[in-house]
Amino acid sequence: MIGIFDSGLGGLTAYKELHTLLPRGDFVYFGDTGRVPYGSRSRELLMRYARQDINFLLANGADVILAACGTVSSVVLDALKSEYALPLIGVVDASVEAALAATKNQKIGVIGTGATVSSGAFERKLHALCPEISVTSVACPLFVPLVENGYIGRDCAVTRQVAEDYLAPMKAAGVDTLILGCTHFPIISDILADILPETVLINSGSAAAKKVAEACGAQSGAGSASFFVSDSPVNFDAVARVFLGGETVKAKQIDIEKY
Repeated sequence: MIGIFDSGLGGLTAYKELHTLLPRGDFVYFGDTGRVPYGSRSRELLMRYARQDINFLLANGADVILAACGTVSSVVLDALKSEYALPLIGVVDASVEAALAATKNQKIGVIGTGATVSSGAFERKLHALCPEISVTSVACPLFVPLVENGYIGRDCAVTRQVAEDYLAPMKAAGVDTLILGCTHFPIISDILADILPETVLINSGSAAAKKVAEACGAQSGAGSASFFVSDSPVNFDAVARVFLGGETVKAKQIDIEKY
């Protein structure tokens, strides 16, 4: 059983990729919609949230877990790995490898939540593998609530204006590769691509999903998927259908504080 968790809807981008790669895999997904966003939380609070999310997935049979959350992956995942006896995979390492393979001018951009950018995790790992790389990082705190509230259309003027402002430093720096360091961000990738048409966008959820698929190997399950949230599932179900290509999701609300 493959467990996936995120602060809300963003991790569905990773689930979609994993489901394509492992159509016979069994999945359990938890979106912490009652406590979204994670990007403005303290490290101590993120540790508690991540432990609860992981414990919930373990209780539901997960034997490999993807932290499909850039904030958790950047800030606390490395510290948590020693606490659990199963594979915990995040989005940072896979995204860094994909970005280094894609860049031609050695100028890479990183966008993420405030906590992700403040952690410096992407920059450290990029420089560890390629010391001469130039990295431009920008926090984009409004993207998560915009996505969670359905402002995701390519013609959405509000999201486009916010994106223009956030991506201005990337244009100025001349980045040819941009890591979308939060799994919510690929949901608005059409808008981001319009603003940076010559830039390769690295989908962190997709990159991490490939790592999980490699770790799991061939799957022989029933191809099942269960979805859980910590707040009312109504908005989650509605928006999930949009970026799962019409797939109907029936999420169940749970009390994450029990874990």
